[in-house]
Amino acid sequence: MHADLIAALTAIVGEGHVLTGHATAEYATDWRQRLQGQALCVVRPGSTDEVAQVVRACAAAGVSIVPQGGNTGLVEGSVPDGSGRQVVLSLRRMHAVRAIDPDNLTITVEAGCVLQNVQALVQEAGFLFPLSLGAEGSCTLGGNLATNAGGTQVVRYGNTRDLCLGLEVVTADGQVWDGLLGLRKDNTGYDLRHLFIGSEGTLGVITAASMRMVPQPAAQLTAWTAVPSLDAANALLALAHQHLASALTGFELMNQQALALVDLHYPHLRVPLWQQGPFCVLLEASDSESEAHARTLFERLLELAMEKELVLDAVIAESVQQAHDLWHIRESITLAQAAEGVNVKHDISLPISRIPAFVAETDAALHALLPGIRLVNFGHLGDGNLHYNAQAPEDMEARAFVADHEECIGEVVYRNVHRFGGSISAEHGIGSLKREKLPHYKSPVAMQLMQRIKSALDPQNLLNPGRVLVGPRTDP
Repeated sequence: MHADLIAALTAIVGEGHVLTGHATAEYATDWRQRLQGQALCVVRPGSTDEVAQVVRACAAAGVSIVPQGGNTGLVEGSVPDGSGRQVVLSLRRMHAVRAIDPDNLTITVEAGCVLQNVQALVQEAGFLFPLSLGAEGSCTLGGNLATNAGGTQVVRYGNTRDLCLGLEVVTADGQVWDGLLGLRKDNTGYDLRHLFIGSEGTLGVITAASMRMVPQPAAQLTAWTAVPSLDAANALLALAHQHLASALTGFELMNQQALALVDLHYPHLRVPLWQQGPFCVLLEASDSESEAHARTLFERLLELAMEKELVLDAVIAESVQQAHDLWHIRESITLAQAAEGVNVKHDISLPISRIPAFVAETDAALHALLPGIRLVNFGHLGDGNLHYNAQAPEDMEARAFVADHEECIGEVVYRNVHRFGGSISAEHGIGSLKREKLPHYKSPVAMQLMQRIKSALDPQNLLNPGRVLVGPRTDP
């Protein structure tokens, strides 16, 4: 039966675009190298019509599908299980630009377009595409939409969901929903677009999207500050909102342990001020008037912050390259963690006002549980999203640390997240990594509603089964 399916898929997408055996390895391993799956085959369609035909063929054969973009996810949601009975549907060949509409401030592109390429295309058109994240050189827009990715400019521009004005989606039965209208107002019933965004490929396969563009700012300024505490960081954020208003585009928090790892593994980056306080904050402001106006606002903000003793010291980037270098330090934290060894990651969100108390209590609980544990806490404080990670004590082997302690660390972190009114996933999604935990931290009514939606849109449970929701297993 599988041979017949592979032959049918080859007839649809063409010779060379159905991969089997060793050729599937890169598509079957997750970015963190934690999960090694096994695919029946990898199919690489070149058009929406081919995607629809592939879905119909798999549905007829009763074979489940794992949609995949750049495979940069962190929750084990975009690779096949170990059964060898799942088809990986790679959208990487679908990277065409369908339209750029300057008057409507929209760009319509296919799902396999790499995020960095979307940014470049929009810039060439004289605008800005403000979605920016560490994996932008390899992640795809379809994956960004499927996980509702956040990134560093959410404070001003919102998540991927907020940048999307329309979708094209192949449904579980192989139909094509064309919702690429690019409208900002369309009050004609249920908003299907928002249903598919963030669903992690479990409800439909996103094949194209109409995305918002915004005018290029006249000036963009970046500052790096050392702050004495998390309470001070929160107060600095409030002050930035007050004085910069909508010009504030980024507000990133990094603790000393995170920056110590960057300094250790990438000393050439010359991390500024990281030894002067327990936290550093990276601020970015975009101004529509002029660089002089932006600098006046920025410098006044930092003067007030220092007067209020919210900032110990600060540096303002004097060039585009210096600003890039500061952001590169922030984006290198994840790589520095990987260089130090495997670690325990948490992508959480909390009410901003409760973050200092959460961190204080959770830090203390974990240090009591595992003396010597290194807590790498960084993220998008401006929107309440923290990457609250744990590295092995220096005298403990990293893989043994993760194997022996990941579960108990997660229990402490998630219990406190729930107690402080937060979410166990801010921007990475649920995947299979957090699937079993989700029912413990989300209301039973919400879980029932999501299960009903899944059953209605994918009654055969063929699209990315075992992800997000606890359901029928496909493991051997």
